[in-house]
Amino acid sequence: MITILKFIHIATISIWAGGLVCLPFLFAQRKDAEKPEALNRLHAMVRFFYVVILSPTAFLAVGSGTGLIFLRSTFEPWFAVKLVLVGMMVMIHILSGLLILKLFDETARYSTLRFVIVTGGTLAVVSAILAVVSAKPDIDVSRLTPDWLAPGRLSEIAGNLLGWDFQ
Repeated sequence: MITILKFIHIATISIWAGGLVCLPFLFAQRKDAEKPEALNRLHAMVRFFYVVILSPTAFLAVGSGTGLIFLRSTFEPWFAVKLVLVGMMVMIHILSGLLILKLFDETARYSTLRFVIVTGGTLAVVSAILAVVSAKPDIDVSRLTPDWLAPGRLSEIAGNLLGWDFQ
């Protein structure tokens, strides 16, 4: 069961990551679609790619990854870093979807600077995920935040934030 789920996870993560890298290239085609017919055709293709291929693949990637968490009991500090990076991928996915809604108005433009930033950022996040998962670095959380793990520290932090006295 774990092998099948891991295969599904790796395959869907690969498609999702590749799709997120491809989206800015599709968005950049916007400048060449000046005629309404070409703009509508490009918009339909990008929406199809996002809604029919990319979003279900992202859902399967996150779902299979969640299943693997419970089947493999992966509760290591490096894994928390991976989850933060996957959260960044989710944010890139959501922001790309919002951009699709706005980019295909008649007056909208997609600048080269935006293309470079989004493509570079997506590649950086995907590469960081691959690096963390491959290396599985040994992160000593107690050295990073030694006083956070002390008994009773959570009540102190919450008390200070909320203005309550838990004594």
